Parts: sequence; C-alpha cells; structure tokens
Amino acid sequence: MTAESGAGSNALPDPRALPDAPRRSGAYPAARTVWRLQGDAENRPATRSMAVLHSGDTPVTAIDPDPARMQPVVHLNRDTIRNLEIELLGAERTLRRRDVAAGAGVSLLSARKLWRAMGFPNIGDDDVAFTEKDQDALTTIIELVRQEQLTEDAAISITRAVGQMTDRMVVWQIEALVEEMVVQRGISDATARKTLVAELPELIEPLEKTLVYAWRRQMNAAVQRLALRAESGLRASETGRDGDEQDAPLPLARAVGFADLVSYTSLSRQMNERTLAQLVQRFENKCAEIISVGGGRLVKTIGDEVLYIAESPEAGAEISLALAKAFTEDELLPSARCSLVWGRVLSRLGDIYGPTVNLASRLTSLAEPGTVLIDASTAATLSNNEKFVLMPHQARTVRGFGEVHPVTLARGTGTGLVLD
Repeated sequence: MTAESGAGSNALPDPRALPDAPRRSGAYPAARTVWRLQGDAENRPATRSMAVLHSGDTPVTAIDPDPARMQPVVHLNRDTIRNLEIELLGAERTLRRRDVAAGAGVSLLSARKLWRAMGFPNIGDDDVAFTEKDQDALTTIIELVRQEQLTEDAAISITRAVGQMTDRMVVWQIEALVEEMVVQRGISDATARKTLVAELPELIEPLEKTLVYAWRRQMNAAVQRLALRAESGLRASETGRDGDEQDAPLPLARAVGFADLVSYTSLSRQMNERTLAQLVQRFENKCAEIISVGGGRLVKTIGDEVLYIAESPEAGAEISLALAKAFTEDELLPSARCSLVWGRVLSRLGDIYGPTVNLASRLTSLAEPGTVLIDASTAATLSNNEKFVLMPHQARTVRGFGEVHPVTLARGTGTGLVLD
C-alpha cells in the first residue's frame, strides 16, 4: 500500500497508521477496500484528512476524520470471485459432466455416484461446471477400481469420507478465521466474511500444506497402530479380551468415553452468539488436548458432548479422570459428567457403533457433575491397579440394558495425565 502526500491540513496520512489497516501490500488482493466512517459524515468538520488505500493497482480514496471510528469495507465483484475460483479449482470451468465422465472413461452414472459421495450438488447436463482438474480427480479414483485396488463400494466409501471430512474442516476453518477478524480487527461479522474472501488467496497454499502434512502424520499414526497389533499377533493377553479379536462379533476392543457439560442448555440460552461460540470452542479445544495427550482419539463432538476411544481401559480411565478434573477446575466452563466403558465396538464411517457406545452414553446421564462413572465389567479390568479408586453404587435400571451396576472411578496413586 502507498500513501500520497499533500500540503497543509489536507496532507494524506500513511494508511498503515490507520486502525486495522493491512500491514502488507496486497492484503486485499482482487478486492477494492475503503475505510468507511461509522456515523453521520455530514456533521464532521470540513478539514478532513484523506487516505488512499490500494488493492492491486487500483487506489481507493476515503475520508478520514476520525481513524478510531473506521472499519474496512470490501467490495467484491465478479472478477474477484472468478479469479479466486480459478485459483481454488486449478483451472477455468470448461467442461460439462458428460465431458468429464467421457474423459475418465466411465459412465455418467458411475461418475455421479462418486460426485454424490463427495458431497457435490446435482449438476444439469448443460451446466459448464467442471475443469480438467475434476477429470483428473475422477480418473484417479476410477483407476483404483480398474486396477482392482479398490472395489466400487470401497471407492465410494473412501470418497464420501474425504468429502464429509473436508466439508466440515473448511467450515471450521472459515468460522475460525472470521471470528479472529471480528475480535482482532473490531469489524462486523459480515465485513469479516467479505474481507476473508479478499484475503483468502494468501492463505490457500499454507492451509493446503498443513492439510497434507496432517493427513500424512495421521495416516502414519494409524499404520503404527496396525503394525503394533500385527506384531503382537492380536494376543488375548490384553485386558478384557477373550480370544482373538477376529473371533468376536464386533472386532475392536476399546475404551469408549463420553464427557458432557453440565447445564449447557440453560447456559446457552443466557449467552449471546459470540460468548456461546467461545464456550464451545474452549470445551472442544480442552477435550482434544487431553484426549490427544492421553493417547486416545476424539471420535466426534455433539454440541456439548464429546465421544472418544482409547486402546486400553487404563488409558481411557486416565483420560476420563483428566477431563473431569479439567472442567471442574476451569473458571469459565461448567463441570462435566464423564463415563467410560471397556468393550467391543464397530468402527465405520469415522464413527463407532455398538452396545459399548450406547452403555457409555447412558452412564453419562447417571454420573454426578465432576465425576466419572463406569460399569462393573470395566471396573473389574481396573480393580488391581492402584492408580484408580473404585466406589460401587447400587444397581440401576438402564434403558436397553436392564440392571447395571455403576461404579464411580476416582484418582488413586500417581499424578495422572500431565499437560504441557
């Protein structure tokens, strides 16, 4: 950005001195940005300084009587959106859906199955909606099927996983960036969203690199878990398993845990949008950190509740106790009810299923705030471990399970999980 100079009271100040002004050239690429006054400009003094902000090579002049009352306004036009689309899609839209299917050597029906799995909306026959990159991507997936590396069903399932996870990720990233702009720059939500579109070209490459890096690290972690199980021969020596994992109707023995914020519904009614968003984000961040440090995996968050799994009952117990302790001591968040059940689950579509999950969910509603509740079977696997204290309760009737003997899990010896 540049500033033009003048004489006397009409001298043009350096735009970098303006509040919230971009600190680098091209901060609003492909968009025209002005600094607009809040309030009635007609009542301002006539001796108002002027500032010129640049976007690309196009200067835009704005009146600046009171820098503290200004905020950026981004005007987006068709060229702006078109240029950003080309950068994101990698090329211009020149192909119809039949062109892409023919180029990949598959029927339109097969192509549409994969596009639906990816989460794309329906496209008409005459809509020029695709690029050569779309054809390359479709060909890549189809080749895996042709080479018999994947069945068609497996290809659709994997494609659906990519579509759903990246859709959620993109929405999450956008909301995080918008919130950051609102808080740090003191601008409205609507202005922040327009500004983000203008600044997005500078973020595409680092976000893409981070995504690929994280995917590779996560895939490596999954490979290590698979290799560890292969080396151990899936022995029955691990706590709570009877025979080889392959002998059971549900293949994976896991510790399944829930953490549920207390009084979330009533609290949310008393909060404005920003405060509620900060509460949810703080809850999710703290859960993710504790679960990760404990060696577990966060399966999903459902509003005020988080579901996770761990490889052993001991690991699951440590995570549950750490979660209960963290929310009890948090000065902003309410306490949480936690539960843990060791049993077998079915893992599909990035989620887990089975009676173990259902029982853990039921126990959460029975737990007292700030405590961890487990079932008698899980308690048996932890009974000889001095790190944990077990306090049995009277039998309770649980919907779908009949009579259940809940046990409160508490800290024994040791310090538990240590967060950096």
